[in-house]
Amino acid sequence: MKRAPFAILAASAALILGACGSAGEDSNPVDTKVDDNAASQFEDGTAMKAIAESGKVRIGVKFDQPGLGFKSAGDPQPVGFDIEMAKIVAAKLGIAADKVEWVETISDNREPFLQKGTVDFVFASYSITDDRRKVVGQAGPYFLTGQQLLVKKGSDIKGVADIKGKEVCSVTGSTSLKQVEEKGAKARGFETYSQCRDQVLDGGVDSMTTDGSILLGYAALNPDELEVVGEPFSEERIGMGYSQDKPELCQFLTDTIQEAMDNGNWAKAFEATLGKSGAETPEPPKMDACA
Repeated sequence: MKRAPFAILAASAALILGACGSAGEDSNPVDTKVDDNAASQFEDGTAMKAIAESGKVRIGVKFDQPGLGFKSAGDPQPVGFDIEMAKIVAAKLGIAADKVEWVETISDNREPFLQKGTVDFVFASYSITDDRRKVVGQAGPYFLTGQQLLVKKGSDIKGVADIKGKEVCSVTGSTSLKQVEEKGAKARGFETYSQCRDQVLDGGVDSMTTDGSILLGYAALNPDELEVVGEPFSEERIGMGYSQDKPELCQFLTDTIQEAMDNGNWAKAFEATLGKSGAETPEPPKMDACA
C-alpha cells in the first residue's frame, strides 16, 4: 500500500488539467445496480430502512477537488472517487445517483452537518481521526493518501523540515493544520483550498498543505509558479462519516464498500477517476472493524 499515495499524485496532475472540460464526461463509470427492493433487506427501525423507504439520501461531498469530488458549473452531478464510493452506498439503499441530493461540504462543517442531520453521510476526503470519532461516526478507510507541501517555485521550503516558523495554510477544520502546527509552523485556515492556494501565489503565506493528491492538481494549474515539495509526512486514512445516533450505519457502510472492493467496483472507480493518467491501481486498504 505504500505505493498508493504516489499513484494518486501522478493521477491527479492529469485529472486537473482536464477537469474544467471533462469533469462530467463519464458520470457513471461504475455500473452499479440499484436495488429496487432495498427497503425489504433492512430491519425495521434502522436508519438504512428509513432512508431506503424514503427514496431520498443527502450526501455531503467536496465540489473543489478534481479526481476526488469536483463539480463544474452546469454539471448535474459531482464526479470523482469519493463520489463513486457514495454512489455505491446510495445504490445499496435503492437510490440512483441522479436521485441523490449532493450537498457541498467544506472541511469545517462536516461534523456539524452530520450532527444536525443536514446530511446522512459525508464522503469528502474525510480523514479518520480519534478526535472526530468522539463526535461523529466514521467507517473505513476506503482510501489512503499522504500530506505534502505546495510552495512557489524557488522557495527555500524543500520539505517538512523547513516549515518551522513559516506560515502554512490549509482549510479550516482539516487535520492538515494540526499536523504542521506540531512541526512548528504557523497554521492559517481558509474556507476553501482555492483561497489557500491564492495566498501562496500572492505571497501571503509561505506554503499550503493537504493531501498530496490535491496539491499536485493545483500545481498542474500553475506549473510555472507552483510546485509540490518533499515526501509525504503523514498517512491520511479517508473514510465515510455518519451520525453517532445511528451506529448501525457503520456495519452497513463497511460491508457495502468491502463488497465493492471484493467485486472489482472499487478498482473500477479508481481507474475511472484517480487512475485516468494510467497510474497503477493500488490494493484496497483494510477497513476498521465496527465497535
